[in-house]
Amino acid sequence: MLSKLDEALDPQIRQLRQQYVSPSEVEDAIRRAIHAQLENAPLRLINTSTGRLCDRDAQINAFTESTEYKELLHTLVIHAPLQTEPIKEAVAKYFSWVMLSHRWERKEPLLHDIQGRGIYDLDPVGTVVKLQKFCKVARDAGHRWAWSDTCCINQNNNVEVQQSVNSMFVWYHYSALTIVYLSDVPPSSESGALASSIWNTRGWTVQEFLAPKVVLFYQADWTLYLDDRSRNHKHSLAITQELERSTGISARALVDFRPGMRGAREKLQWASTRVTTLQEDIAYSLFGIFGVHLPVIYGEKRQNALGRLLQEIIAHSGDITALDWVGQSSNFNSCLPADISSYKAPSCALPSLSERDMQNSVSSLRNNIFAVGSASKLYTLLENLSVPRFANARLRRPGRDGDRCFIYDVKADGLQDLLVTTQDRLVQFSPARRTRQTFLLVRPWNRHDLGLINFADETQSVEDWPEPGSPGHNESTTRELRLIVRLGQPFGGLLLAQQWGGEYKRIASDNNIIAHVQDTASVDDMMDIRMLEIL
Repeated sequence: MLSKLDEALDPQIRQLRQQYVSPSEVEDAIRRAIHAQLENAPLRLINTSTGRLCDRDAQINAFTESTEYKELLHTLVIHAPLQTEPIKEAVAKYFSWVMLSHRWERKEPLLHDIQGRGIYDLDPVGTVVKLQKFCKVARDAGHRWAWSDTCCINQNNNVEVQQSVNSMFVWYHYSALTIVYLSDVPPSSESGALASSIWNTRGWTVQEFLAPKVVLFYQADWTLYLDDRSRNHKHSLAITQELERSTGISARALVDFRPGMRGAREKLQWASTRVTTLQEDIAYSLFGIFGVHLPVIYGEKRQNALGRLLQEIIAHSGDITALDWVGQSSNFNSCLPADISSYKAPSCALPSLSERDMQNSVSSLRNNIFAVGSASKLYTLLENLSVPRFANARLRRPGRDGDRCFIYDVKADGLQDLLVTTQDRLVQFSPARRTRQTFLLVRPWNRHDLGLINFADETQSVEDWPEPGSPGHNESTTRELRLIVRLGQPFGGLLLAQQWGGEYKRIASDNNIIAHVQDTASVDDMMDIRMLEIL
């Protein structure tokens, strides 16, 4: 019809044609909107109306045959120019999905149990009831699609499992709603039941609550927790405070979490008390939280999976706080812990230096020509050091050597005496040749100590930068002297033992090793800077 109007000679008819949009143009725009919407959607979803499992092609076919699609097409064709916003809104509404967060139980319905069948037609026994109730709640909330990790992933397809593990955070984040089912929280429970639920101990549930924008908690009988009928329990003060107390995760992160490697040590502490059925999952469940994509290799064991994650965090962010742990060393690399529980203790707390004390210390050093020259030399050396890098499970990281040849009681030039307790037996001499073994007490190098402005850090406001001429003005000499003052503060050290090939291994300690510098003048005595390879 429109093609005939295009060929018409009458100007009025051609003008009439300009009031319409060709169906093909509308269809192309709808296809693009669908592609953008499903880019962040799970691979399979359950149709909450029919109860049938659908892949993406089936979802798209259902849409193109729906009344919504026909009405959208008709409306857009008769209103030129083409409006894309109504398309995006209609597509987003139709394809919105609900995610389930729960604790796996015995004999959960798997993919092969529901494929080609309607879930509402299954016998309502055991965990099938949970799946049926979940889909009904999602449907009653106005959503056509629902996802459960039990039956929407082909567990026998390694490629699909890999894609699902690396995409799951995104799926939860872009869901219209995440329903948390607390199977062990009885009806009419009071505040505190959520914190005590087994759901709150599982590894995967950390990201399943942090990632979504909208979350609702349901009790064992599928009634709302605390009878809270608000549209989003993330905005419930009572529920948020309960989770904050029980998880150690701040209310701000619970409500508006942003994935990434910033604050790595704190995020590792969140997961330190969590458990997973498969030992590798304690690392895999954190991929989305840290925003990393890594191979999923079930069977590699916990230490290797955790080691690969930690090496990725350190190598890409340069954040060495992941080295701040107490416990047993990993076989993957001695600088890393064998278990996530090694991050359970709070991060190493060191005395902080006030800005006033910092400025006073810098002022006292300015008139010392030797101190200024030493600071400039040290700053240049450290500025040219690379950040820690992993290669073949070996960590190459810069460090500053504090002392050698000690076993447990450490007496080091420039440092106050300290005691190191470890389960490892430290042998100073080889029993066969009486060869002296070298031990190093190393201060891990952190580029943040240089005091440089990180332009990639969105939290660093321009208003916080010192103005030229102000006491904190960040000109070169001030930066160099501030570095000396920082290096004169207590630090968390690593105890390393040299191996026969010249590499080093970290000696795991039962407690944090806190070294205290005697005074600022002692910093220059410890200026032994080197790149160490740690196994």
